[in-house]
Amino acid sequence: MEERPASWRARIGTIIPVSNTTNETEFNRMKPDGVTVHFTRVPLHGNPAEDDFQDMLSHAGEASEGLAAAGADVIAYGCTSGSMICPSDRLIGTMEDASGKPAISTAGAILEALKALGIKRLSMATPYSDATNEKERAYIERNGFEVSAMKGLGLGGTLEKIQKMSRVPPSEIFDHAKSVDRDDAEAILICCTDFGSAGIVEDIENDLGKPVITSNTASFWHALRRAGVNDAIEGYGQLLRQ
Repeated sequence: MEERPASWRARIGTIIPVSNTTNETEFNRMKPDGVTVHFTRVPLHGNPAEDDFQDMLSHAGEASEGLAAAGADVIAYGCTSGSMICPSDRLIGTMEDASGKPAISTAGAILEALKALGIKRLSMATPYSDATNEKERAYIERNGFEVSAMKGLGLGGTLEKIQKMSRVPPSEIFDHAKSVDRDDAEAILICCTDFGSAGIVEDIENDLGKPVITSNTASFWHALRRAGVNDAIEGYGQLLRQ
C-alpha cells in the first residue's frame, strides 16, 4: 500500500492560456516521482500592453491565488510570448503577492536555462508570426544573448491559428528546428508552451550535437529547482539531465 501522498515532494502550479493543451501533457510526462502538476487557465491576451498589462496581471494574480489554495509550492506562468512581453518584475511580483509562493515565468526560465548551459548564441524555432518572433528576439537579445537565426510557422493572431500550434506533428517540429541551425549557434531554442516538442529534444540534440531547449523543458526544469527538486531527468535533453 502506498504510504505517501502523490505530491510528497512538491506541487507545481501552472498558469496557461485557455487555448493551451500541450503544457499539461508535457509536464505530466516529465514529472519525477513525488511531484504533481496542477493547472489553471487564463484568457488570451492578444495585445496585453494595450491597457498597460492590467488585464493580464489581474488574471495572473487571480490564477496564482487559486493555485496557492491548491497547495502549490511554486507557480509558473506558462506562456512564452506573454511572459516575454510583460515586464518580469510586474508579472512575478503580482503572482507572488497574490499567492505568497515563489513564482517563475517561461521567459525567465529560458534565460536561466541558457545561463545554466553556458549558452551565449542560439537559434530560435517557433510556431509564431514574424511580428511575435521579433518581439521574442528583442527580449532574448536585451538580456545579453545573441540570436543567429529565427524562423516561425506564421501561426497566431486568431483563435483558429493559435489552436493549430498544438497540432503540428513532432516530425514537422523536428525538421523546423533543424532548419534554423547555424554553425555559430551553440543551442536551439524551440519557443511556445503549446508547441509539442519536449519529446523530440533528445533526437534533435543527437542529430545536431548541441543542446536543445524548449519553452516547456525550461519552465519545468526551473520550477523543479525552485521547488527544491534537483533530480536528473532522462529523455528530455541536456538541461533536465543536469
